[in-house]
Amino acid sequence: MTEQWVPGNDVRLVENGEEFFPRVFDCIANARREVIIETFILFEDEVGLALQAALIDAAQRGVRVDLMVDGFGSHDLSDDYVLSLTRAGVKLRVFDPGIRFRLLGQRLNMIRRMHRKIIVVDGELAFVGGINFSHDHLRSFGPRGKQDYAVEVCGPVVAQIHRFVLREIALGQHEPGWLRRRVREHETLAAPGQIRGSADVVFVSRDNRRHPEDIERHYREAIRSARHRIVIANAYFFPGYRLIKEMRHAAQRGVDVRLILQGEPDMPIVKTAASMLYHHLLHAGVQIYEYCERPLHGKVALVDDAWSTVGSSNLDPLSLSLNLEANVIVRDRNFNRILAGRLDRLMRESCRKIDAADLTEWSAWRLVRSFFIFHFLRWYPRWAAWLPRHAPSLQPAEALLRRHGSTRTQAP
Repeated sequence: MTEQWVPGNDVRLVENGEEFFPRVFDCIANARREVIIETFILFEDEVGLALQAALIDAAQRGVRVDLMVDGFGSHDLSDDYVLSLTRAGVKLRVFDPGIRFRLLGQRLNMIRRMHRKIIVVDGELAFVGGINFSHDHLRSFGPRGKQDYAVEVCGPVVAQIHRFVLREIALGQHEPGWLRRRVREHETLAAPGQIRGSADVVFVSRDNRRHPEDIERHYREAIRSARHRIVIANAYFFPGYRLIKEMRHAAQRGVDVRLILQGEPDMPIVKTAASMLYHHLLHAGVQIYEYCERPLHGKVALVDDAWSTVGSSNLDPLSLSLNLEANVIVRDRNFNRILAGRLDRLMRESCRKIDAADLTEWSAWRLVRSFFIFHFLRWYPRWAAWLPRHAPSLQPAEALLRRHGSTRTQAP
């Protein structure tokens, strides 16, 4: 896909499941022709059941519904859940289900996952972000409920997002010309993309074929161009050498560089990995804030007064070198101001600022560890290319049921 700024869009920030789920379900309820969803995680909990009901209702009133889930992230859906969707007419596909080997209780089929979270309704409205369809994106889940973000987009760029998700669905089709007919059908029925707002938007994806570094490249270019402010809030932070270098250089030339990272991580290794970089970043003048109210799951950033990004991509080896990801990059002062206000409030009310004095590790060990971390960060994108490069399959839910039989039970 050719990346270009598309003008004339309305982009709205959506924070957490309390804002995201009601808005998505309302859009599905008002869909006239088509609903397409890609999600890494779909759990059979109160959120997953609400999505199931919304999609069944849409399919039964004649809306074409396509749902793609990842075989690793959404592995525990029961047969009853799947069959109720497919019998209503929902086209449910599973990205690379694979064989679920376990070692010491851990599933091993985690290489090159479909980590995107995209929703397109009638080819006219889209959501892109980091929020999965699971109860743990709601405060009612308790202290482990996640802090996260998405965007709702209307305007001409939605045509690009729509064409992208249709192209991804077409990977699982064996019928020549399916994609052309589907696009032609939509273009016949839909109104032309109209100017909806003031935002210029780029839709950027990361894959293991033609776009392996696109999201990281946009981050690096924005950081390199920064003049006075960079704020990055990212859940899983262990970026490559080039990104770290750009952050350090920005801070050293006087840009106010702030990172918001996990202080109460959903996985302890996340904080351990990020903290290995603290000395290196603090020494260059980068400010680090740990969000301590609950787990941070967001993947957002802003630079200066106009550039912002929201999406599914973390800044870690999985997202930057292995997973399939999608972000929108927004050039709009009003959206940047709104995102900046939300992140400023987060830092002010719910974060702990990390100072060099807080880091009390033995200096000799720190030097040795920094040496190895430096070289790992410098070379891991190349190492990632050596990992298995199987061609992931996109399978219909019916094939998955026939393959596994009827042994699965209702998910917890």
